[in-house]
Amino acid sequence: MSTYTIVVIVAIALVALAAILLLGTARRRDRDLAVGQLSRETQKRDADARTGAKTPQPPSGRDYENAVALARSGKAEIEPVVAKAPVAYVPPDAETLGVTRRQFLNRSIVGFMVMSLSGFGAAVIAYLWPSASGGFGAQITIGAATDVRARIKANNGFLYVPEGRAWVTEYPTTAVPKGQAAYPAVLHPILQAGFTALWQTCPHLGCRVPECKTSQWFECPCHGSQYNRNGEKKGGPAPRGMDRFPGILDPKGNLVINTGQIIQGPPIGTNTTGQEAEGPHCIGSAGGHGA
Repeated sequence: MSTYTIVVIVAIALVALAAILLLGTARRRDRDLAVGQLSRETQKRDADARTGAKTPQPPSGRDYENAVALARSGKAEIEPVVAKAPVAYVPPDAETLGVTRRQFLNRSIVGFMVMSLSGFGAAVIAYLWPSASGGFGAQITIGAATDVRARIKANNGFLYVPEGRAWVTEYPTTAVPKGQAAYPAVLHPILQAGFTALWQTCPHLGCRVPECKTSQWFECPCHGSQYNRNGEKKGGPAPRGMDRFPGILDPKGNLVINTGQIIQGPPIGTNTTGQEAEGPHCIGSAGGHGA
């Protein structure tokens, strides 16, 4: 082993010994001077207590810390703090404790679910409950039968009733026997009055069905379903004819339709009036799905 190597090893050993010595000295000084750091509020309170008191005051927090530090070094000047026995645990009163965090969260979740379900249920009931104040879901007076026919003719064969979401058209008196055979009895009074009241919604996927004044049919712009002027299916993917409302002529001769009762449209192939397209279609027919 060369002299240079030996010198390096000795230097490393000396540095290590010096580091160990400094570390040990520092730890001993820390033990001797471990008095901590008090907050400003504590220091001010201790100073005020010593300055303004007329009777001897007990040792301050700083004194106790100094006493503990001196006791460690064997130079105790005042009696160190004596640890007292821990106080026996007494469980808190349930009424005093109140609601726990878990109970609060559980009750909040349950309350939120109850409120949500109540709101949803109220909305469903309000939607299904027949309206007594007019509008869709109630009985709607369209007007005197003679006036309704005049309005239908003025609108080229179709009368839209927005408050009832309904179309009203004339039903041929010559087709009433076929209509009574094809439709349920609840629709017979409105057929005998010479009218048809149709719900505006296409039975295929629920689109609003407009009239086509050139063909004199109803033609759905969404998927091309077609219906004659009385809502009987003529073409397209719809599974049946347009749904309809019952109606009557009241004692004053007014046409009244009940939009709270929706009657399912007639099956495919029903054609009580024999009406065919009277002109060009507004919507191209969906081939392969016709009646």
